Amino acid sequence: MPIRAREIERKRRHKRVRRKVTGTAQRPRFNVYRSLQNTYAQIIDDESGRTLVQASTVDPELRKSVAGIAKVEQADAVGAAVADRAKKQGITQVVFDRGGYKYHGRVRALAEAARQHGLQF
Repeated sequence: MPIRAREIERKRRHKRVRRKVTGTAQRPRFNVYRSLQNTYAQIIDDESGRTLVQASTVDPELRKSVAGIAKVEQADAVGAAVADRAKKQGITQVVFDRGGYKYHGRVRALAEAARQHGLQF
């Protein structure tokens, strides 16, 4: 399957999931996006339309520590960072939005790292 068609199918799956998954102020949405090179995660309050916390492999703080390691391990570091930043803002419970990706590989590593660092979903 060509890369373009794969991305279109992922967006269709994500839209289908997003009809049911929304973030509130009490339980914001934990969104994951992965490109070919980088992994991004953010916690979003959909009611106000604001991103509360974010972390990614292109973050200046994380970029140096994830350079040269495997993508799954990079995702693990991003999950830990977003969970730590969320705890500082008082966020403990979230709704997980896997972004239309399979719960496998980088997405799974990110989610499990966030759980180990105190996020509940």
